[in-house]
Amino acid sequence: MKDALEPKKIVSLLFIIAIAVVFTLSFGPGSTGFGAKSPGAAPTAAAVVNDKEIPLLEFRREYAGQLQYLRGQGNPISEATARQFGLPQQVLDRMVNTELLAQAAEQRGLRASDTEVLSILQQSPAFQKDGQFDYTTYQRVLRDYYRQTPADYEDKLRRQLTAQKMMQMVQSGAVVSEDEVRARFEKDSNQARLTFARFLPTMYADKVPAPTDEELAGFQQTHAKQIEEYYEANRFVYQQPERVRARQILVKVAPEATPEQKAQALTRAQELRTEIEGGKDFAEVARESSEDQGTKPSGGELGWVERGSWEPALADAAFALQAGEMTQPVETKYGIHLVKVEEKKPAQDKKLEEVSGEIARTLYKREKAKDMARAEAEKALAAVKEGQTLAALFPPEKEQPALLRFETETRPEAVQTDVFNAATGAVPHLGPAPELLAATFAAQEPKALDEVFSVGEGFVVAQVSERKLPDEAQFTTKKEDLQRQAQQAKQYEMADSFLKSLKKNGKVVTNAEAVDAIAGG
Repeated sequence: MKDALEPKKIVSLLFIIAIAVVFTLSFGPGSTGFGAKSPGAAPTAAAVVNDKEIPLLEFRREYAGQLQYLRGQGNPISEATARQFGLPQQVLDRMVNTELLAQAAEQRGLRASDTEVLSILQQSPAFQKDGQFDYTTYQRVLRDYYRQTPADYEDKLRRQLTAQKMMQMVQSGAVVSEDEVRARFEKDSNQARLTFARFLPTMYADKVPAPTDEELAGFQQTHAKQIEEYYEANRFVYQQPERVRARQILVKVAPEATPEQKAQALTRAQELRTEIEGGKDFAEVARESSEDQGTKPSGGELGWVERGSWEPALADAAFALQAGEMTQPVETKYGIHLVKVEEKKPAQDKKLEEVSGEIARTLYKREKAKDMARAEAEKALAAVKEGQTLAALFPPEKEQPALLRFETETRPEAVQTDVFNAATGAVPHLGPAPELLAATFAAQEPKALDEVFSVGEGFVVAQVSERKLPDEAQFTTKKEDLQRQAQQAKQYEMADSFLKSLKKNGKVVTNAEAVDAIAGG
């Protein structure tokens, strides 16, 4: 090879080599990948990976190509939608991951061969003419679209292939034994469906009688530590700064406004104040005339505001008022404000000794309500053991139980789950419940589970309504597919782990502002 591969070297990597899924890993579900805004990236770089720049021009091409590809698949995706789904970050993560992998390959002596590069180039339809590669077209597209020489373009392709070889080497160590495949099958095929009812302390709180003075005093004495812990955890309730509940009207003023424009805004604010002084409702004027689109529909409602939430001039004016009073026009960087104070609360700093009785009453009621919830759950369990069903004992008030309607549960209701398997870490509609899960899959057939389970703040009584055990014949039929799925899962885990280690031991700096600008942010 010379400066560039010979005439059979044309290809648009973007259109030919869809970088493997492993290159798009962003270091785990929910991760922000390399999205943190870090100082130090060169102005012309989208990212710097261990002192190697990823030029902004390359990011622009990759991102535009990704948008073009998605649109070509019949997805009328706008730039705003692409940003909403994190497409710019995904593209940048993929490019960073590829660079990390290429560098790791170089350190290990891996490099894509000329034959491998040529093989990819010869498959490209992007620069073919009459079904054959056309070198003139190749040069023209590289010059006009990629703005690269053949040598630079081929070097980039070689780097992509080298990164892919590195990942293939990592994943080649993913070996899955038959025992692992069987264990996966047994978890996936070990299935159940539950019917359960929840007994929450909140369902019984209003049934707890008020404690006598003697009971409360005794509770305070025996629960002193819990009372102190509650106070510390809820200190924000007992120590609050001065606050006002207020409404506002805003007349906007642009940062570059002239003195004349500022004067006009001030005059407009004074006119609105005069309307209110003349008897017009402040909220009505806010809905009609305020230029703060966030509060305008609610009549300028700001809710409870602390002094530190406002600019000093506005805070000083508002906090000097009494409830029901309105400020003169006040100028801030946003414009001219009129604020009406509807309610005031002074600062408070209640000590533990001042509120220990109040806290004791709360904890006493909570504890007794919990005792009642457990007692009711035990009563329900006894009825189920005698042959009754939860569905008959606790029919939902409406077509669906409150839990499935995402509404507050005011009484126990029978809830039926979807079918779930032993690989799950949570019970559908309940969440993590390890003891309940263990008991469910210990049952070999539909039955009532013979204990009350503590789940979250409440208690659960459950019946196994369906049960399906792993079947050896089914394992034999599905073994090949299960082997492939287990292999892919392990390969993904190894790829993710390897990329995480490269990131941890290396240095990646991203130019988030420039990337956002290119993506239209």
